[in-house]
Amino acid sequence: MEELQASLQPRGLTLSTFPDKGRSLLAARDFYPGEVIISQEPYVCVPNNSFTESRCDGCFSKSNLKKCSACHVVWYCGSSCQKLEWKLHRLECQLLAKLDKERRKSVTPTIRMMVKLYLRRKLQNENVIPVTAMDNYNLVEALVSPILFSLKLEKDMSDIDEKQLLLYAQMANLVNLILQLPNIDIKEIAENFSKFACNAHTICDSELRSLGTGLYPVISIINHSCLPNAVLVFEGRLAVVRAVQHIPKDSEVSISYVETAASTITRQKTLKEQYLFTCTCVRCNKLGQYDDIKESAILEGYRCRDNGCSGFLLRESDEKGFVCQQCGLIRNKEEIRKIASDIKALSDKALKCSSSGNLQEALVLYKNIEKLQKEVYHPFSIILLRTWEKLLEILMQLEEWKEALAICRLTIPVYERVYPGFHPLLGLQYYSCGKLEWLLGETDDAIKSFTKAVDILRITHGTSTPFMKELLMKLEEARAEASFKLSSREDS
Repeated sequence: MEELQASLQPRGLTLSTFPDKGRSLLAARDFYPGEVIISQEPYVCVPNNSFTESRCDGCFSKSNLKKCSACHVVWYCGSSCQKLEWKLHRLECQLLAKLDKERRKSVTPTIRMMVKLYLRRKLQNENVIPVTAMDNYNLVEALVSPILFSLKLEKDMSDIDEKQLLLYAQMANLVNLILQLPNIDIKEIAENFSKFACNAHTICDSELRSLGTGLYPVISIINHSCLPNAVLVFEGRLAVVRAVQHIPKDSEVSISYVETAASTITRQKTLKEQYLFTCTCVRCNKLGQYDDIKESAILEGYRCRDNGCSGFLLRESDEKGFVCQQCGLIRNKEEIRKIASDIKALSDKALKCSSSGNLQEALVLYKNIEKLQKEVYHPFSIILLRTWEKLLEILMQLEEWKEALAICRLTIPVYERVYPGFHPLLGLQYYSCGKLEWLLGETDDAIKSFTKAVDILRITHGTSTPFMKELLMKLEEARAEASFKLSSREDS
């Protein structure tokens, strides 16, 4: 790791190792909000292709796609992306073309990424693809494997599901069958699949929509915090980490691995299941304290049955009901259970309608779900928020702009409460609100929303990407439109 350490030094970064969390990335100088801390191209990556949707292997675009005529698995949008990928795909293509049609269907994006991992290692060993301090297989070998981690701590492997271990073994056998390389270790392939599970990153577009998966070995060194001082975004396939707070010299750089809009117990459960560690960040250290209990009850708990009360509920000592901590009113446990059961039945129907494309019926069902949830959940509930997000998605698809704006505005106070000031999801929600307001002629409100979006997203996304240039252009156009309307009124 000496070469990597030397490569990080000019970037104002240094590697360190801590007993409780392993390798960590530290700031060797001060970083300020919006500043790029580090960026990295993927060692390997794949688009999220399926039977219903395909993307270009080079840029993840969905436009002008043509399937590789030899392997019939990989798609490209044009010759430039094909040339970019050719050194690696030339070998992959030969291997995939040998598979029969049925076996080829088993080649999922995850299988492909593992095949590409070993082919890239082979090409780097043969000096066909250059090796650098931040681009070499040694960095992959150094990544934490849940399997080895459990063995090192002398655990009984109970943290890793036996079915998952069996799946890794089956996938490793398929990869071995495809590669047919000498001296390949199936156990190593299985171990690398476990590394993928807790080190690979979902590659997203500027609006955080999933495009593919990539392995970024240096970015993976950055540890998790539920209150991170940096954010990971993608510019194409390039992973970019930017500071969202002032990071003083000698401080650790952190990002969030999971959705932070959740109770401490939920976050801890997700981190334990997927990453096999218990978070000890400043938020998680408050577990069990009054403020944490209150926040958890608001985010995932129930509301007072008095609509005029904003209190949160906790279980009674005899567990027969829930007591409002503000006014003392008690909600019957059976009443809540009945409403929750009705919500579950409607949710199952709504999901089926939404999946089958029956959006009008899905819209009616989600509105009924929202009505029931408002009866039982706190106004700042994450559960209610997710229903609003689903309603917004459907209304946008149906081009019901006024209703969509009304729902979008409902989400804003919850986003402001559950996300820190410089969170990309908050900025994107302001942007969505602004676009709807502008579309409906509410120019002054659109300017306010666009301005709030810019204030956040210039920190998380920078200002030079096409996405940010478009946002800044919309803000200027909205301001020009407002100025024109004002001058027209004055003239008349």
